[in-house]
Amino acid sequence: MKELIGTGTALITPFKTDFSIDFEALTAIVNHQIQNGTDYFVVLGTTGESATLSNDEKRQVIDCIKKANAGRIPLVLGIGGNDTSKVHEEFQNTDLEGFCAVLSVSPYYNKPNQEGIFRHYQTLSQDSPLPIIIYNVPGRTGSNMTAETQLRLAELPNIVATKEASGNLEQVMKIISKKPTDFLVISGDDALTFPMIAAGASGVISVINHAYPKQFSGMVRAALNGDFTTARSLHYDTMEGAMEIFADGSPGGIKVMLNQMGLCQTTVRPPLYGVNAQVEQKLRSLVK
Repeated sequence: MKELIGTGTALITPFKTDFSIDFEALTAIVNHQIQNGTDYFVVLGTTGESATLSNDEKRQVIDCIKKANAGRIPLVLGIGGNDTSKVHEEFQNTDLEGFCAVLSVSPYYNKPNQEGIFRHYQTLSQDSPLPIIIYNVPGRTGSNMTAETQLRLAELPNIVATKEASGNLEQVMKIISKKPTDFLVISGDDALTFPMIAAGASGVISVINHAYPKQFSGMVRAALNGDFTTARSLHYDTMEGAMEIFADGSPGGIKVMLNQMGLCQTTVRPPLYGVNAQVEQKLRSLVK
């Protein structure tokens, strides 16, 4: 899965002030990302506010991104949930043409034990028409997928990578040190991407890359090439923004930066709400 090495942007879904999807803005964001070095896109992940999009809207977002991308860089589709049978049905019933992989988050809210998490992914992997990236994000799901569970899943034929957003570098390094050679560890924490690549990760699925595509993807590229002097400089150049965008909710933070860049409105759909005035001021000042 060489397509997943480097910097993937977890695309937002831009909205107009009436909460309708702004397809013109989405097209502009796709073009800006590609022109500035992004390696692939993740479509309809959490950052894309997929939880508040109807099925028709999801199809429209996919169509818009495919048209704007025009086959220039690979696409990954987010499909996940906390009902294994429903997620399995979605895998089977979704048109996956044009996508190279599926990103599927660990079941949230239910808080399954480790065997439950393993069997959830095992069920999805048995009939999935595309390779699967598992996604560990305890801050959103309410449970951590341990290194041991991820390493078990890495042995399944079409589970090809993990997006690791636990924030636990010891766990990350345990996975990297014991994983199969062709299994990829992808950072899900923008601010930890540099040390994770130094430890052996293959890149990142990023939010801050919306605002700093040239600098952030450049940092990832330099680190993967072993140029840690350049990568370190770019890491610290982008780190404050990478942390501040999550200070009062995501993707509200990154939408402020994109608005400052003239690319979209700051609108998020309820129950999300825009960031507070202090955070907004700080984010606007961080646009380079």
